[in-house]
Amino acid sequence: MLSEKPTEIDEKDSDKQILRLGIIAELDAINLYEQLASKAKNEKIKKILLDIAKEEKTHVGEFLSLLLEIDKEQEEELKKGEKEVKEII
Repeated sequence: MLSEKPTEIDEKDSDKQILRLGIIAELDAINLYEQLASKAKNEKIKKILLDIAKEEKTHVGEFLSLLLEIDKEQEEELKKGEKEVKEII
């Protein structure tokens, strides 16, 4: 039986993964709160849910800002993606 050596992730890659997981969690939260708001009949509940969703969008920005600071390839690829969209539309 072969023993497998665990894959080691350097600290910088680990930090990138942490930030990406944070972004995913915040995007999921945004979707959840916006979906709940769309179903809420009570306007106060709807207003609070949309406010919380907006706060989660800020959290996405915080995580993304840090990710772009430590992952220059990600930063460049985002710029390429933005350029491609502008060319298409």
